[in-house]
Amino acid sequence: MNHKYLITVAGPTAIGKTSLSIALSKNYKTEIISCDSRQFYKEMAIGTAVPGQEELNAAKHHFIQNRSVFEDYSVGDFEKDALKKLEEIFKDHSVAIMVGGSGFYADAVLKGLDDFPEVDPEIRIDLKEEMKEKGIVSLQKSLQKLDPDTYAKIDTGNPQRLIRALEICKGTGKAYSTFLNKKKQKRNFIPVKIGLTADREIIYNRINQRVDMMMEQGLLKEAGKLYPYKDLNALQTVGYRELFKYFDGEFTLEFAVSEIKKNTRRFAKRQITWYKKDPEIKWFTYQTEISEIIKFINHKMNL
Repeated sequence: MNHKYLITVAGPTAIGKTSLSIALSKNYKTEIISCDSRQFYKEMAIGTAVPGQEELNAAKHHFIQNRSVFEDYSVGDFEKDALKKLEEIFKDHSVAIMVGGSGFYADAVLKGLDDFPEVDPEIRIDLKEEMKEKGIVSLQKSLQKLDPDTYAKIDTGNPQRLIRALEICKGTGKAYSTFLNKKKQKRNFIPVKIGLTADREIIYNRINQRVDMMMEQGLLKEAGKLYPYKDLNALQTVGYRELFKYFDGEFTLEFAVSEIKKNTRRFAKRQITWYKKDPEIKWFTYQTEISEIIKFINHKMNL
């Protein structure tokens, strides 16, 4: 096989992507790149559903718990690091696997990032100050007015994404969305895109069960250790934000857990919307036999 192939496994949270990626890595005797932006951080093991030790031992994983929440790590940093790692993997393997629920990070590896102009760093400082004084709703309203397209697509509960879009809007006088979808860089591998799916009710039930399991595994204690650093970018994440509000006295514990479930379901809905835009993804139900998925991949790779 002369070509290099990157098999990507996509789908909503809690659908079974980890199990499938491990099965595929065993079949093709290769390594896994995680593009889950929440699993990079070693302090956030339970709340980000990091693969267990047995799963990590079953296949060689990269970019799992390799950073600290105290480090700044952007999608651009990940793109550069992931491409370098793929180069290493492709020296010994014709196939690599990439898995994770962060579609934006996966796209950075597959197609490259869009080109954004440099803007005055003072704008970001002002936006952070505005959020402190007036709250996140103020930023959401600004983005809705300046760039309704981006407002409709991004996670507006994520301050980092909001501020990034707004600083481009304010710094250039143009909508953030106008800089998207420029011509992408050519990659030296061929992507084979797989997606796992299920009926919405099944996905939501799996999410609810996973959140209950996280609480049993000690998510409250994990969030408690991180509470003093709750303003860090990495911690603006479902599962932690809600428990920080419990520690602040804003939520009861029962309500915080119900909010984690609700916000994770919303996150899954956004993931599905993101992936459905990509016509290259071949979708399988989460119960599909692994042999059927491998058969499809082999056909795509002319094996």
